[in-house]
Amino acid sequence: MKTIIVPLDFSDESLTGLNLALMLAKKTGANIQLVHVIVKNTGGNNGQMEKENQLAKSKFEEILQKYKEKSNLNFILSYTIKEGKTFKEIGDLADKYDDALTVLSTHGASGFEELFIGGNAYKITSHSRNPVITVRRSKMPSNIDNIVLPLDITFQTREKVPYTVELAKVFNSKIHLLTIRLSNLKSIEKKLHQYAVQVASYLEAHNIPYTVEHLHGSNLTDLTLDYSRSIDADLISIMTEQEKSASNLLLGNFAHQMINKAFIPVLSFPNYHLSITAEDIWTLGAFNA
Repeated sequence: MKTIIVPLDFSDESLTGLNLALMLAKKTGANIQLVHVIVKNTGGNNGQMEKENQLAKSKFEEILQKYKEKSNLNFILSYTIKEGKTFKEIGDLADKYDDALTVLSTHGASGFEELFIGGNAYKITSHSRNPVITVRRSKMPSNIDNIVLPLDITFQTREKVPYTVELAKVFNSKIHLLTIRLSNLKSIEKKLHQYAVQVASYLEAHNIPYTVEHLHGSNLTDLTLDYSRSIDADLISIMTEQEKSASNLLLGNFAHQMINKAFIPVLSFPNYHLSITAEDIWTLGAFNA
């Protein structure tokens, strides 16, 4: 990653995303671009818009001064203020950067018109063309020592592997492969075991320490979270499994539940972004369907 996008509504909850971004930036040297989006006033009250703009600018300046005084930063910390729809402006901003990552809190509350609580976090994640890390208000890890990488029966489930591996290299992480399934069918169990062997081969080729666990149950999200808790994981890496409704792009059920319920940061990948990244896997000849 070269740039980390951090949306803020200036609540304490939304600053959780900034704290995680700072930890990532210190390790990777990636620059941090803070962003606040002001909803356009259809009533044409330019005075109110300017007031919100000045308030956002003042808060950003306070944040920059606080963190620049706190430590010597090995990266650039800057901010921008946008007007429009939150998820669209943040997505467009991330698209302007090469190799961007968005880090955002899934819960926020402030006096600003549009909050990141609930729907906005899901919209940003489902519409993003770049990886997104979502985090709830919790204790931030000082390092990413353990990454859970769940594998399901979908063909795209393995496309998150290369990016996750590069992150593991930066943090000297161990990756915990986890196959998850609802069915007891032997054909599905066999397919998942094949996926695990293929991914394990890729990890070995990149000298990444790993473990493998095979689980089945009635809820894939709970299986993943219970396992993550048992190994004291610091991050969960998933695909966003976008689904199209009649008028919008929605997160798939697993991704939606994971972002809503996870007690640790969740790294989500859009399927359509990773075709180039995944080429490294296909050239190994290991990831045949």
